[in-house]
Amino acid sequence: MRRLPPLGAIEAFVQVARLGSIKAAAQELALSAPALSRRVQSLERFIGKPLFDRRHQAMSPNADGERLLGQIAPVLDQLSDAVEAMTSGGDVLRLRLGVLPLFASQRLFPRLGSLRLAHPELHLDIDTAAHGIARLGEGLDAVIALAREIDPALYAKRLDRNSVYLIGAKTLLDGPDPITRPEQISGLTALVHREMSENFTAWRTQAGLEGIEPLAIDLFDSGPLMLEAAAQGLGVAFMHQSHFADAADPRLVQLFDISVESPYSYWFVCRPRALLQKPVRLFRDWLIETLADEKA
Repeated sequence: MRRLPPLGAIEAFVQVARLGSIKAAAQELALSAPALSRRVQSLERFIGKPLFDRRHQAMSPNADGERLLGQIAPVLDQLSDAVEAMTSGGDVLRLRLGVLPLFASQRLFPRLGSLRLAHPELHLDIDTAAHGIARLGEGLDAVIALAREIDPALYAKRLDRNSVYLIGAKTLLDGPDPITRPEQISGLTALVHREMSENFTAWRTQAGLEGIEPLAIDLFDSGPLMLEAAAQGLGVAFMHQSHFADAADPRLVQLFDISVESPYSYWFVCRPRALLQKPVRLFRDWLIETLADEKA
């Protein structure tokens, strides 16, 4: 039987190939950058050819590296799964998932039945507290986050692109002074999510209303409460088209025919090393496939 390279060298190669840098991979594997570089170089010497194109701090697999990654990464994942199964103490797989309440109620929970059918062994611990990305690896395995961009040291998969709608109570269209012109926001309270403040700026700019200020800006940290406040006539909410559509609330309407691309997207985020965990991979693959099928 042919001698195999050290497992540490294989793991180092896979992490560098996935992350694109020695520094990021070293952080994930709790090694120094020189130590990780030596492991990668030892694998290249074992194989007898370079596996990366090296450009300053970045490293990307060359053709040989891509071919090896495609063959060896799934085997490494299977090995990790086997060890996890032997040490987990049971057949239940558990994922600690951070998710925003509105995404959970509108887009995740209505679809979890299909996840249970596909993977009955997978169970979710749901965490809706703030700052999920900062808690990855320390209480959370993965996060569904709403953000403009994600730290490149993390694994991230964009789940959508969305438009900003101005959402208000249907009653605003009735009465002696109905809201029919964008300029009328000067007499309304704007409801804005604390973590999506640029939605208001983007919408106002597109509408050509930079010089017009709303009566007040009320900040929220809860999407469901923003929708309820809008429905109760307490203000108009600058939110995503998907939030409006999924709410399907007959009390709400989109005000004006103005729709602009949102600076924010939902992302699936985890630490790259977490992709070695079977629960993380199962959930990620199911989530991406489910959302893709809905767009098709």
